[in-house]
Amino acid sequence: RGDDVEDVEVVETNRRGHATRFAQDAARRGLDVVIGFGGDGTLNEVATGVAGTDTALGVLPGGSTNVFARTIGMANDPVVAAGQLAGGIAARDISPIGLGVANGRYFCFHTGVGYDAAVVQAVERRSSLKRWLGHPLFIYASLRTWGVGYDRAEPHFRVSGTDAGGRPFEVSDGYFTIVLNTNPYTYLGNRPLDLSPAATLDRGLVAVTFRTMSATAILRSLAGALRGGGVEPSDHLDLRTDLSDLVISHESPFPYQVDGDFLGDPRELRFRHRPDAVRLVRPA
Repeated sequence: RGDDVEDVEVVETNRRGHATRFAQDAARRGLDVVIGFGGDGTLNEVATGVAGTDTALGVLPGGSTNVFARTIGMANDPVVAAGQLAGGIAARDISPIGLGVANGRYFCFHTGVGYDAAVVQAVERRSSLKRWLGHPLFIYASLRTWGVGYDRAEPHFRVSGTDAGGRPFEVSDGYFTIVLNTNPYTYLGNRPLDLSPAATLDRGLVAVTFRTMSATAILRSLAGALRGGGVEPSDHLDLRTDLSDLVISHESPFPYQVDGDFLGDPRELRFRHRPDAVRLVRPA
């Protein structure tokens, strides 16, 4: 609170949305930092609660993948990460970062639309197993969704917007899209899945749209991502960088997830990039 006495309050969440309300209350009371200890979904809620205020966001990894924490250089071990966070606070190493917004909801690292979101929905149906099974559960959900849980015959939405050069664009045959605020998209064990190095906290959004559900085409693109070079635009993949806004829409509902939390089946998603949305404590 700006004085010489360091007060620490600990609150525990027990339902979705709880962390946002706690963070909003802390920001209203003028607390210096709100630390999110949990998975990426919890961190998203805390970031949403403090966005646009002077209260800074601190990150402690406590989930199964911890994409955002690892992206900003935190150790995946929460004990080691606590030392990094304490060092950043002591050094007052706090700076603003940009966030993405999808239909009014902030996201820290990505929003997945289509197949990706259908996989997350399948995992959430078995949420009690997520903490213990982790990546094997995601692999199982990915294969099952591919086989019986997602229509691979027809496109699910169109993606439109204005590119970095000011030219309008439209992709009419999207099967799944990842809108990135940071890179990597996720981690497979200790290996980052790099979709685009253009996705950084101080640049606009990046949209990667797969225009096919051909396993060969998708795996070829992801092989490049695993090598660390990102994906390349092609006949089956559309890549747009430095976007300030875009729209994904269709006459039929399609699934979407934000930072790993499934949020429903809209007919339209409006994205925008908000620079300097939240003040982030950088790890020492």
